[in-house]
Amino acid sequence: MRAITFFTKLNILLQISSLLLPVTLLTGCWDRKELNDMAIITAAGIDKKTESTIELSVIVYIPKNAGVGEEMGGGNGGQGQQVLVRSAEGISIAEAISMLQQEFPRHLFWGHNEVFVIDEELARDEDLRPTIDFIMRHPQTRERSHIFISKQKVKNIFSLNPPLERDLAEVLRNLAGLKIGVDITLKDLAEMLIGESGTAALPYIDILSPPESQDKKQTIADIIGTAVLKNGKMIGSIDASTTRGLLWLRNEIELAVVTVKPDNTEGYVSMQLLRAYSRLIPKIENGKWKITMQAKTEDDLIQNGTTLNTGNPQTIHRLEQDLKADIDNKVKEALKQVQHEMNADIFGFAEAFHRAYPNVWKKYKQNWDDIFPTVEVTLETTAKIRRPGIVTEPGAYPKQEVKTE
Repeated sequence: MRAITFFTKLNILLQISSLLLPVTLLTGCWDRKELNDMAIITAAGIDKKTESTIELSVIVYIPKNAGVGEEMGGGNGGQGQQVLVRSAEGISIAEAISMLQQEFPRHLFWGHNEVFVIDEELARDEDLRPTIDFIMRHPQTRERSHIFISKQKVKNIFSLNPPLERDLAEVLRNLAGLKIGVDITLKDLAEMLIGESGTAALPYIDILSPPESQDKKQTIADIIGTAVLKNGKMIGSIDASTTRGLLWLRNEIELAVVTVKPDNTEGYVSMQLLRAYSRLIPKIENGKWKITMQAKTEDDLIQNGTTLNTGNPQTIHRLEQDLKADIDNKVKEALKQVQHEMNADIFGFAEAFHRAYPNVWKKYKQNWDDIFPTVEVTLETTAKIRRPGIVTEPGAYPKQEVKTE
């Protein structure tokens, strides 16, 4: 009985040893990739080259030059020449990446790519969904990379030398983080394209004109509005002012300074957003589709260029009404251009109706293009000035000129 127990234990030990032995033969770095073997991509963009080809451009970080201060030829970028711009053509983005690899002695590494830029001409002429599908499937790309539509060729955008930042990748990433326009990642775009309405809104960028005495390359790309996509193609754009209305409808407003001119008063008053919130309330009544946008904003009064006394509650109420009117006007302009002229639901109306009326939505989903322009929108905006500032009377005006009412 003891012999059986001994041999049973010995058999178990031999089996365990046979499993552990191969592990001891493996090295920990068999699939390593050294930094010196990689070309680190920080931004990528696609231009339309010909009717059948595209051009892929990338910004590659040069690690051996970082922090040294020596300048290298062939690089494009900010001070220190820490980046390199290269391009390659192909029928598809997959082929363009393959051709691009041939221009580098190192393996292309996409894990640090934080920015994708698409040329407006390509966005208008071609369905972007196959390209987005490839990018999302790529094992190294980041789903949280920011994506933009460019009014200029991407190759020209990437060739700029930003005065403050290392390269355009950092510029665009920082602009997206400021929330001055719509901030869309690859993941967000993919979700919008497969959403109920099949539309998308992307930040729209252009080259910021430098001063006349400055080198034309010493500038950056700036967000000038929002590009509107439908069924994978760009169908139009709205400017930065109208984008504010879009952000209110999408509950994405975070940074804003509103300047108003009170009636019967010379000068302007500026207020800075403190906090804001909005929501869409859908309703179907007697066959009529309706949306109510409830919005609340609280602001600080940061500049008074008038003779109004902001210590007077009536003056504050008057300014709050002006602030409310400014928000409503921007929302109405966004509705006018996007809902009635472009017929593109980038506001999220379809999702709101789907959540509230799932059975009705299932029946009428196919007719959304006909229903969306007819949706009646009601605005319920509440504006409050929480902090009028320490100084209530205008400090630069004589006391006799200050209006008390």
